[in-house]
Amino acid sequence: MKSLEAGLNEPSVKSWAELESRFEALLNREITSGDDLFQWMKDRSALDAQLQEDLGWRYIRQTCDTNNEAKRESLNFFIREIEPHLASYSDKLNRKLLDNPFLSDLPPIQGLTVYLRGLRKEVALFREENIPLLTEIQTLSNTYGQISGEMTVVLDDKELTFQQAALELKSSNRARREEVYLKINRRRLNDKEKLEGLFEELFQLRHTVAKNAGYENFRDYMFDALGRFDYSPQACFDFHDSVEKHIVPLIEGFEQERKLKLGYEELKPWDLDVDPDLLPPLKPYKGQSDLIAKTEQVFERLDWEFGKVIRTMNEKGHFDLDSRIGKAPGGYNYPLYESGLPFIFMNSAGSLRDMITMMHEGGHAIHSWLSNPLEITGFKHTPSEIAEVASMAMELISMDHWDIFFPNPEELKRAKRYQLEKILSILPWIATVDAFQHWVYTHPEHSAEERQQAWISKFRRFGGQVVNRDGLSEFEPYGWHRQLHIFEVPFYYIEYGIAQLAAIGIWKNYRSNPQSALGAYANALTAGYTFSLPELYEMAGISFDFSPHYIQNLAAFVQDELKNLG
Repeated sequence: MKSLEAGLNEPSVKSWAELESRFEALLNREITSGDDLFQWMKDRSALDAQLQEDLGWRYIRQTCDTNNEAKRESLNFFIREIEPHLASYSDKLNRKLLDNPFLSDLPPIQGLTVYLRGLRKEVALFREENIPLLTEIQTLSNTYGQISGEMTVVLDDKELTFQQAALELKSSNRARREEVYLKINRRRLNDKEKLEGLFEELFQLRHTVAKNAGYENFRDYMFDALGRFDYSPQACFDFHDSVEKHIVPLIEGFEQERKLKLGYEELKPWDLDVDPDLLPPLKPYKGQSDLIAKTEQVFERLDWEFGKVIRTMNEKGHFDLDSRIGKAPGGYNYPLYESGLPFIFMNSAGSLRDMITMMHEGGHAIHSWLSNPLEITGFKHTPSEIAEVASMAMELISMDHWDIFFPNPEELKRAKRYQLEKILSILPWIATVDAFQHWVYTHPEHSAEERQQAWISKFRRFGGQVVNRDGLSEFEPYGWHRQLHIFEVPFYYIEYGIAQLAAIGIWKNYRSNPQSALGAYANALTAGYTFSLPELYEMAGISFDFSPHYIQNLAAFVQDELKNLG
């Protein structure tokens, strides 16, 4: 733990009083030209980057050790005592910029149009009365990680995190898999009242925020708050329909094939992670150091600078990868805009899925690194629809170099097959989570029972007919409890589906011309958010499209690649 702590910078902000004069100076500065205004923007950007990084380290430290009261209080201090002031001053500074008579005289720098569009939306959404509500929401949402971080199961007299225990779901012993599956899900049920209560509090606060801002519901508010300028709720519904029509049947085909290979009369949920030939689980690495070293080699083969990013992060202690008790769930890449070097957090336990997660978060890290030289911090705030392209495309384009993890050709083939099946099988889950959130927030008067039934309905719509879940009905109403996005970052999920399609498109180009596709990928990431989403996708050599025809074509390409694996 010493090496980890060495990489975690101590937050520097001690009080609002030490910051207020800097914001007042920006607010009161006299602007006499377009050049003056741009310098003012850069000075504001530098202050934003400093505070973003201060908050970032508090969040990182807390998620690495959710049981540490001091770290939890450090994060909550910033949320309670600093962020409400920042929200108020941010609105004032936004208005100062947008109302400035020299706005039209700003230097012709790429990105200003997109940036100013976002600021205008922020101003339109801002309500002073929402500041304490948003503060409470942020504090409450962090409780999810604390609750989840305490969830463990005991196997063979040993206490394990869910991630560690889940490795047993790959065991060739079916009884063992069933035991582990039931233990994990029953343990999660122990906290169902806590999680239901937490979500109810969050839901009511979010609905009030939306109403205060003049919206009928939180869904419509979030579409604007997330800056979804390029698609509508109807586009999400179209995505759901496309997945149901074109992807679910493919997944059912995968599951039927698995059922036949395993020779089972019925396929159960605990049969979905085991190798269909009952081969032992793939073990691509041993511990954090090995995972980092091999990732650096893979990235360096793609591009020397990509490898340098991983190497530099490791030298600075910007990784916490291994699963342990008291750690928040999930994984993330946290961009740190002042220093420019991101931090990767994971809950790895040595599995293939964990290795792929490292490729994913590594893609985010490359994005953070490439876009960091942009002049304005806001230019680096990339929307998820392009940020997740960076990560999901890296999962696929890195596959040509997975021999570093799997020198055995047969094991390499197994790993690639797993990945290609998973990139399609995740789409129904994405549709389920997104459709559920649309229903929840557009039915603000719903009861807890109605919410549970809504989840069951959405899950069954996209879950297919092959897996037999008889006897597991006690778990079904609460399946959404395991998706942290629903609690912590509402409506941030459809982006994974949109980006998965884009990633397949980039990989398809990469298969035809690796050098050209990799160059387009890097160019799009370097641009940050200085172009619109359709323009960024075009730079990456793909289309901003999730229509039924597009999805069908990409799915067919993946199927062909699976056939080529043999």
